[in-house]
Amino acid sequence: MITVDSSTPARTAPTPVRRLLNVAKLHVANPATVIVTPLLILATIFVLNWLIWLLLTATLPSGGELAAGDGTEWSGAVSFVFVYMLVVAVQAMNATFPLALGYGATRRDFYLGSVLAFVLLSAGWALLLGVFGLLEDLTGGWGLGGTMFRSVIFGDGGALERTWVFFVLLLFFFFTGSAVAALYVRWRHYGLISYFAVLAFAVVGVVALIVLTDSGGLIVDTLSSLGFAGSYALLLIPTLISAIAGFGLLRGATPRN
Repeated sequence: MITVDSSTPARTAPTPVRRLLNVAKLHVANPATVIVTPLLILATIFVLNWLIWLLLTATLPSGGELAAGDGTEWSGAVSFVFVYMLVVAVQAMNATFPLALGYGATRRDFYLGSVLAFVLLSAGWALLLGVFGLLEDLTGGWGLGGTMFRSVIFGDGGALERTWVFFVLLLFFFFTGSAVAALYVRWRHYGLISYFAVLAFAVVGVVALIVLTDSGGLIVDTLSSLGFAGSYALLLIPTLISAIAGFGLLRGATPRN
């Protein structure tokens, strides 16, 4: 007699890499949040800036548009991207964290998967902003001498340096936001109040130390010697501290809806 085994074959457990990728996918499950919406906002800001440059070119006397173009070099129009990604990181810790645990992910898998998502998003957005900056270079400020992606605060060494600066800044905002959000998940508003109180005292203390020791000139000289790329690289230190702190906080956190 021939018997048929109707039992369901055992499912193999996902590999560690697969578990991390599954968590990373949760952060981009809704592309409108991390890709489409910020792109639309960026496009709107660009169009508004371009219209302003066009208006300046049309109304200023000869030579005046050059001075106006020099003023746009200090544009902070792209800074919204960094703040937006900080908010994305905050939402990831507050909303995606309990969802991932509900799917069976461990706290370790969730955080490492989030790290992977943050690094990839930072790289993608940095590359995109870097390409826009390169196009701005090649078109002479989009044909009007304007500046949006080449702001002097992002470096003076060309497209590659600006792309590096964008990447470092995005990492900083992602991991700072995730650490603060993990603090909230762990200790709710008491943790946030304590954090901002400590941060305020720390900032005042550092400023006081610089003033009392007359170290301002030394700091400026050090940053000048490092250049834009080296100076922004220093942000990797608080970024790493935030990443480690976020993991430690989340390990003992209990998600609450």
